[in-house]
Amino acid sequence: MSPLRLANLSLLILFPIAWVAPLMRAGLLPLFGLSEISVLSGIASLWEKDVVLAVIVVVFAIIAPLAKIVALEGMLSGRMSDRFKPWLFHLGRLAMADVFLIAIYITLAKGIGVGRIEVGWGLYLFTACILASLGLSIFITKKT
Repeated sequence: MSPLRLANLSLLILFPIAWVAPLMRAGLLPLFGLSEISVLSGIASLWEKDVVLAVIVVVFAIIAPLAKIVALEGMLSGRMSDRFKPWLFHLGRLAMADVFLIAIYITLAKGIGVGRIEVGWGLYLFTACILASLGLSIFITKKT
């Protein structure tokens, strides 16, 4: 198995870890404890309040990255036609949108100054997974 395929398939393990890892710890006031927020807990919380927004986050954070991994594997294994190459870059953009959204929320919350937010290791893992997937797709589309 080629190193590119191995790197791509490793994302099938790393993404689910990133979805349950703490993206951030948030609390209302510095006196109270912080609660951890992950991709999955955020989606569950959104589902109770706004189903449409929850579905949008599911598409950006879960479906788009998985679809991209499967599409890349199809290209690397020779099972997918070259006509799908342009779609890989667009799938990467969709997945990257979620990281920007989280970064905006953190920036806004810190700017308001009411609560306290600490970035968790899951945000770095999630961002690394998306950037690795984006880098792989760019490299593969230019290589082939």
